Amino acid sequence: MIGSRGDEGSNLSALVSPCINVCKMEADLCVGCLRTLAEIAGWANADDSDKRLILAAVAERRTQRSPAQS
Repeated sequence: MIGSRGDEGSNLSALVSPCINVCKMEADLCVGCLRTLAEIAGWANADDSDKRLILAAVAERRTQRSPAQS
């Protein structure tokens, strides 16, 4: 969902959204990107530090869901 704005090239350190366009909520998490609604809604206004925290939480959720595939 993020990434279609024309100003992307102006910030080389911008972190990319983990969205994979599989947007379906189950058990308070998106099944595609494993973010909460609050994390999804706040992504566009989050600074890089907050985005890194969200990405770390997503990575942890991935390992908890499928530890054999890491």
